[in-house]
Amino acid sequence: MEITEQDFDAAIAANLKSAFLCTQSVVPGMRARRWGRIVNLSSIGARIGAGSVSVAYAAAKAGIEGLTRGYALRLAAEGVTVNAIAPGLVDTDMGQPLIAAGVPARIPVGRPGTGEEIAQLVLLLVRNAYITGQTIAINGGSLFC
Repeated sequence: MEITEQDFDAAIAANLKSAFLCTQSVVPGMRARRWGRIVNLSSIGARIGAGSVSVAYAAAKAGIEGLTRGYALRLAAEGVTVNAIAPGLVDTDMGQPLIAAGVPARIPVGRPGTGEEIAQLVLLLVRNAYITGQTIAINGGSLFC
């Protein structure tokens, strides 16, 4: 409950508005080519409400999932797919405090994800023309972080 309105606005701008603006900028060219792939980044935080992340971050990432579905429905007939991925704990600078706190022991596969594993999922979504409007969890079986 300590979050300020300014912090909330900053989290929405960095995590949701940025995806909206990026999408708006690339869609005209994709429509003209009648082909395109958009892969947004959500988070496990969108599914658990907050957990170890802020309420604003969780809300922004949940918004990504709604944005993804909305654009997917509008663009599917034009050859553009729009999906999102929702990573759990990943071995990055941002994940280091949770890794140091022992969170990987609570993940069913026993470790954080890797950047390469995230990239492999993105590549699958870019290559597939029949998956659209989906948010795919990639979290080692975890529903918490």
